[in-house]
Amino acid sequence: MYHPDLLRHPDSCPALVLNADYTPLSYYPLSLWPWQTAVKAVFLERVDIVASYEREVHSPTTAFKLPSVIALRQFVRPSEYPAFTRFNLFLRDKFACQYCGDPRELTFDHVIPRAQGGRTTWENVTTACAPCNLRKGGRTPQQAHMGLDRWPFRPTSWQLQEHGRAFPPNYLHDSWMDYLYWDIDLEA
Repeated sequence: MYHPDLLRHPDSCPALVLNADYTPLSYYPLSLWPWQTAVKAVFLERVDIVASYEREVHSPTTAFKLPSVIALRQFVRPSEYPAFTRFNLFLRDKFACQYCGDPRELTFDHVIPRAQGGRTTWENVTTACAPCNLRKGGRTPQQAHMGLDRWPFRPTSWQLQEHGRAFPPNYLHDSWMDYLYWDIDLEA
């Protein structure tokens, strides 16, 4: 019987990585390890195999099904607050300009401009499209007569994970679906 996993190149067989409580380490980006890392972790007894692909890799003496879902044996406590990065900022703001809602040409904007003493912090930086950022210039939103959809805030890691659920990756293997909970209907 034909099975699509049998024809997959091993490099296209990543393993979904779950924490010891069987929740994904990350939704966005989705916590995936390349097959080599997953197999090494299995042999080092750092993870348990939850599900496997039909695809096998072979050594001279054994055949081994590639893991499609693995769970860490030791629980990894996520940090309460994520690092301030451009990607995390865009994720906090759901990849949309906080002035007009446009998802294109995203940049970041200091709500209180640096020239006016504003700092580069979660509470003072927001996602802005290039046209809104240029229009606002070195002024505050009030000075520029521009309203913010939501005032900037320091997100928790949990909040970013929740936002990440709205952006599933292009490919999701069937064996992963029992462990992933997306905010959108993937059947549509």
